[in-house]
Amino acid sequence: MSEKKPSVLEGFKAFLLRGNVIDLAVAVVIGAAFTNIVNAVVKGVINPLVGAFGTKDLDAYSSCLKAPCEVVEGEMQGIQIMWGSVLGATLQFLITAAVVYFLMVLPMSKYLARRAAAQKAKEGVQETLEVTELEVLKEIRDALVAQRGSGATGSGGAYGPSGAPGSGEGR
Repeated sequence: MSEKKPSVLEGFKAFLLRGNVIDLAVAVVIGAAFTNIVNAVVKGVINPLVGAFGTKDLDAYSSCLKAPCEVVEGEMQGIQIMWGSVLGATLQFLITAAVVYFLMVLPMSKYLARRAAAQKAKEGVQETLEVTELEVLKEIRDALVAQRGSGATGSGGAYGPSGAPGSGEGR
């Protein structure tokens, strides 16, 4: 008999229904929305702050590598390096990284550290309880051994002097 191979569509369906694919899709959508927020902050706050010291837009900062750097009939003549655009993109990246680190990574790592410490403390309490129970059981054993030892020197108890059942005083 031959084994039935799963069809391509069944494999694709299983892939789509895995939880991590859904999580990834949600992360991409939230990341895109977050990027829009960061872009708005850079254009609405950072660019005007930089503009207070120079031009009003970071994209306007440039250097001319090969003259003449001027627009003639809608076309740039010469070679212009747009380092203001690079600076703006770098600021967007740094802001995004800072927000992700301080609002997501740092709180999550603190939470996981607290959770691990609580788990370790719980395991320590469990070990203490187990040790305490063990100590109590040892004390009970020692008390029973001591009690049995003192009973054997007397009348012999139920077992008699030889220690065998029925060999006691009843004979």
